[in-house]
Amino acid sequence: MSDKFKKGDIVLIVSIFLLAMSLLGVRSLQDRNQDRIRGNPIATINVDGKVHKTVELTKETQYVEIRTERGYDILKIHDKGIEVVESDCPEKICFTFGLIKNPSEVIICIPMRMIVEVNGEPAPSDNEIDAVVS
Repeated sequence: MSDKFKKGDIVLIVSIFLLAMSLLGVRSLQDRNQDRIRGNPIATINVDGKVHKTVELTKETQYVEIRTERGYDILKIHDKGIEVVESDCPEKICFTFGLIKNPSEVIICIPMRMIVEVNGEPAPSDNEIDAVVS
């Protein structure tokens, strides 16, 4: 070992280098995942444990009304997200979730027995290529 670098200096330099490379690797994976998202995300609206409706989360404003014998909720789709904008449930807890956009985010309305979950990108259409095998 030379007099310029001591053992502690080399460990520090290697540690900083490994940290920088791991951060670059994580960043690269995030960028690659963003490139794979092809369409608008979708949300699944479940009522009483069954799929009531699946909607595409677009930038354009749309409304979805859910009515059951227990009451109603009106959902607003906009800015590639979904939120509850009107409900006749007594507690109004479903409003506290706000606009959800990311996969695995949920809105729960217990009196309506409704769960809205963002599921990521829509399933590919018949025109899209799923895989290429050589």
